[in-house]
Amino acid sequence: MKKTGKTAQPPDTGPHLLTPGPGGTLTFNRGAVLSLVGHVCLFALAYFGAFLLRFDFSLPAREADAALRFLPLVVVIKLVVFRIFGHYRGWWKYVGLSDVIDLAKATGLSTLCLGALIYSIFDVSLLPRSVLIIDMFLTMAFVGAARMSPRLVRAVLRPMSARRDATRVVIVGADDTGEALLHQIQNDESLRYTVIGFLDDDPAKRGGSIHRVPVLGAPDLLPKIAEELEVAEAILAEPPQSGEAMRRMVELSRTARTRLRVVPALEDLLQGKVNVRQVREVKIEDLLRRAPRRLDRGLVAQFVAGKSVLVTGAGGSIGAEICRQVARFAPRRLVLAERFENALFEIERELRQKFPRVEIVPAIADVCDRIRMETVFAANRPDAVFHAAAHKHVPLVELNPGEGVKNNTFGTRVCAELAHETGTAAFVFISTDKAVRPASVMGATKRVAELFVQAMAKRSRTKFLCVRFGNVLGSSGSVVPIFQEQIRAGGPVTVTHPEMQRFFMTIPEASQLVLQAAAMGEGGEVFVLDMGEPVKIVDLARDLIKLSGLRPDIDIPIIFTGMRPGEKLCEQLTLDEENAAKTRHERIWIGRVASMDYEALEQHLGELRDLADRGPEETVVAKLEEIIPEYRREPSVREPLANLVPITAAAGRRAARKKV
Repeated sequence: MKKTGKTAQPPDTGPHLLTPGPGGTLTFNRGAVLSLVGHVCLFALAYFGAFLLRFDFSLPAREADAALRFLPLVVVIKLVVFRIFGHYRGWWKYVGLSDVIDLAKATGLSTLCLGALIYSIFDVSLLPRSVLIIDMFLTMAFVGAARMSPRLVRAVLRPMSARRDATRVVIVGADDTGEALLHQIQNDESLRYTVIGFLDDDPAKRGGSIHRVPVLGAPDLLPKIAEELEVAEAILAEPPQSGEAMRRMVELSRTARTRLRVVPALEDLLQGKVNVRQVREVKIEDLLRRAPRRLDRGLVAQFVAGKSVLVTGAGGSIGAEICRQVARFAPRRLVLAERFENALFEIERELRQKFPRVEIVPAIADVCDRIRMETVFAANRPDAVFHAAAHKHVPLVELNPGEGVKNNTFGTRVCAELAHETGTAAFVFISTDKAVRPASVMGATKRVAELFVQAMAKRSRTKFLCVRFGNVLGSSGSVVPIFQEQIRAGGPVTVTHPEMQRFFMTIPEASQLVLQAAAMGEGGEVFVLDMGEPVKIVDLARDLIKLSGLRPDIDIPIIFTGMRPGEKLCEQLTLDEENAAKTRHERIWIGRVASMDYEALEQHLGELRDLADRGPEETVVAKLEEIIPEYRREPSVREPLANLVPITAAAGRRAARKKV
């Protein structure tokens, strides 16, 4: 364990009256002295006020003498008890129920101590019990009011001094998160927001208010409220649980001409606290949101916690996210294998900052380089391997089939064999939906890799398994960043075919399910992640244009360019014949996938290796077709562009008129 240079300190109960000054001399802490003097005055005021109230502001001489006699004792007892409860730390810039409870505890305990001490030593008649009770309530009132005074002053003066150019916002969601968001906006003077009201779907909340801010109605009223109250921005207190609900809010915001922003999920914020500075723009991932599914964290922790874990392709989109997810479960060592130096540098730096207690081992390594990978495995003896390294861009692999075979198939073979030889407990191969009835070289190379991993599972004590999923949003080279770049350039947005559709999943979602499947696997399975319903690429393009505040087919034209080599209109996650079986996790299935005998596969791979090195390309493809009977490399379905009818601005307007 690394030493930080700091030692644990006992909890402080308040400020110190003396603090080290220049040259080591002790000087008075002005703030602590003022706080102490202020509390002495408040305690004395409450005590004398209790006597005056008890005797109707006509204090007899005997009682006045008793009041003065016990004053020092009352003040000292209260100072000691309040010190124990840590009530001299300053004013209540932020106050909650726990602060009020602590004040009540300190006041009540000091009253009990005073009563026990005074009535056990002195004459009871000198200090009536009613005086102590009144003193207790006055102490709570005076100290509480004094400590809250800065907030009270701000609450009165801020509306008067608020700048006219402060952004007028409504908060969608009158729940705990919405209240926390309002609380921070009202108490942080640097935030130039004025909250006009709340919007909420719950009819019971309408007509009420939170901190004097009214609940104006349902979110459907946003366009009307924005126009009447000059609202410029709507903040979603919590992201809707479904993409459909988010699309509805995006459309309402577009109609209202307001900026729509969202608070990240509470579990993504530090210690679950809402921070208005982390409010972000709506992302395309929000529009494809599905109801969240919780991981079996205990099972995943058992799989990786305290273990040595190796991730290949650690600098890629999926590999990097798997590294982040694994690091959260405190592995003993996390080995990052990546051949691209810059990508490796970025993920290593990020992980070291976020997880300083995890041993991070960056390894510049190509999975096709067996000698280098042998060194990595021997030096780190991984307990679990997540093999994410691959060539994934379908058109590029289609044009370079030999390289696709080397990296996707034989790179997987190298890592799988080394996992077996070094006694790795588990090997997880990241596969793809394109391996189902492959129509591309990329999909075929992944399917052959699956066959090898399945074959290894039958002859090794290492737990070998595969995990298939579809496209991930935001990964390098995916359609989303391409569309965003085209939108920033003013269009057009290019889509290959109007009926092209794909399964989509967010990168964190896919990576978490990979870990869950890996922890559940017993060896030999091909796990299939439930990707939900497929999404049309043209609909995805339209959603991105709307999120940019523009109108699809009008402000930004969409044109169709024709399908590229190796592409299919629709991808599949399982074969019909596979009859995927359910697992205990509703988003993870097991595909009953055909396998191949290890010896037969070895013969095929020997021939495929020679062809991948020497070519020609046609023979590589022919061999892939021989290994995988369902693979058919069909020519590109390039319809004439005239038949695809590019959607221009004029065409979009004509289509809109027809719908009306």
